[in-house]
Amino acid sequence: MQTEIVISGFGGQGVLFAGQLLSYAAMDRGKNVTWIPSYGPEMRGGTANCTVVVSDEEIGSPLARNPEAVVVMNLPSLDKYEPLVKPGGVLVINQSMVDRKAKRNDIRVVYIKGNDIAEELGNKRLTNMVMIGGLLANHPFLTLEDMEKALKEHLPAKHQKLLEVNYQALRRGAEYKA
Repeated sequence: MQTEIVISGFGGQGVLFAGQLLSYAAMDRGKNVTWIPSYGPEMRGGTANCTVVVSDEEIGSPLARNPEAVVVMNLPSLDKYEPLVKPGGVLVINQSMVDRKAKRNDIRVVYIKGNDIAEELGNKRLTNMVMIGGLLANHPFLTLEDMEKALKEHLPAKHQKLLEVNYQALRRGAEYKA
């Protein structure tokens, strides 16, 4: 089994960290993984995306022309990646930052007010974990427990105090199923 995921948004939304964490969780499960970050020179406020490929077998290419799953954190990302989602795949949209519906009807679309949920939890920087929870609820190539374990083992020491609220963010996002 091979799964290709793209996560995209503005710099500063935790897009790259979310992809890196998915990669760590998959590696911790003994999977083969590639993670390719891409971001503009602006860093915060510029575009950022990453591609994660998870496989039981050796990975032939780290690129994903038509990923099975895409998480979009903003409208420019929706415009760019919606057409690329593989038919039958899943598109997870941060409805807090996107003011339109998806146009395709051959994919599953999940709308999550990621920013709103993160702010309810007390930290807007949790939006990425809310969205990853929604991804895994609709494309379960990893479990929430895998992600929680990866957070515990790979979150920098200075952020370990935020573990429980990150777990809550994952669980809140996982409540949304297409």
